[in-house]
Amino acid sequence: GQARFRWPRPAVSALLILLLASCAAPGPKPARQAPNPVAVRALINSALPGGIVGRAGWNADIAGGFAKLGLPPTRENVCAVVAVIEQESGFRVDPVIPDLGRIALRTLDERAAHAGLPLVLVHAALEVKSSDGRTYNARIRAARTEKQLSDVYEDFIGRVPLGRKLFASWNPIRTRGPMQVNVAFAERFEAVRPYPYHDPRRDLRDELFTRRASIYFGIAHLLDYQAPYDSYLYRFADYNAGQYASRNAAFQRAASVVAGKPLTADGALLPGDSHAKGAGSTARLLFAIAGRLHLSEDSIHESLAQGTRESFGRTALYRRVFSLADRKSGRRLPRAVVPTIRLQGPKIVRQLTTAWYARRVNGRFERCLQDGER
Repeated sequence: GQARFRWPRPAVSALLILLLASCAAPGPKPARQAPNPVAVRALINSALPGGIVGRAGWNADIAGGFAKLGLPPTRENVCAVVAVIEQESGFRVDPVIPDLGRIALRTLDERAAHAGLPLVLVHAALEVKSSDGRTYNARIRAARTEKQLSDVYEDFIGRVPLGRKLFASWNPIRTRGPMQVNVAFAERFEAVRPYPYHDPRRDLRDELFTRRASIYFGIAHLLDYQAPYDSYLYRFADYNAGQYASRNAAFQRAASVVAGKPLTADGALLPGDSHAKGAGSTARLLFAIAGRLHLSEDSIHESLAQGTRESFGRTALYRRVFSLADRKSGRRLPRAVVPTIRLQGPKIVRQLTTAWYARRVNGRFERCLQDGER
């Protein structure tokens, strides 16, 4: 989805430290045999939009991502990846973001004010000279891309005592590269499945700004999980909201039907599942109908904790909620719906939602499929 710039409270504290210190569904299934590389490259080339810079490189990295992940490069899967790249970056590896420096400084002021820190101290900290001789204020103002802004931050925490130990996880750039891959997702995925292009001299967070890494992890986020979807639309929604968010949103709708009470279908079953607010309301609603579900509160919570995994769909909680909801509705309810989430962030100036994002990407996806039929 939209890259979300956040400068959290510890980053403001770090500024002050520096000041003091310096005074059957669609989707992937493992390929049964290695596809013909020439045919794969031809398919990808036909799916890529015209006029993009570095066409051969995009083709090679997309083909490499599918090969390394063992996913089938079908027309549908390739078009899905191409549609996400086009939406996220317009096939620019490190796209320029208008007013990025101003947005960063404004966000910093807002964070400082929220933390009750005097702006005069924060602004003084930003006037400290960085490693290239310019002040951090000047470098932030000059930043035009997320990579440039992230480099400023990395330089900053490198100069703060214990900065890398205390603040490395607080880099404000949370999504990176042409597929805008979430850093936290990439780190979780890499912990289970080592990154095939690993370079010990390069940090994974920095690697994500490259086309190769962003595409590899982007394909993994979009396609490398089994979900009960009959349309790629829900994968595009999940790409913005988190894997299985569309399945979970449908579950929330069903739970609302059973309880006869409203519940926002944001796909976040527990606090911490996403950035959605009020995620704990799902558990509270289910606790209220625990007797009808014949499940304890502990059992309900244990099931909800599987909400970011495929296994949630096999829990007694999932089955019983849908059984009761289908019976009450007199029909089989959808097992996937686009989550109700309003996108937020300093760079977002319009009222955008996950539904808007999913429809935009799906439109690109369908045009790619149609072009392949000509």
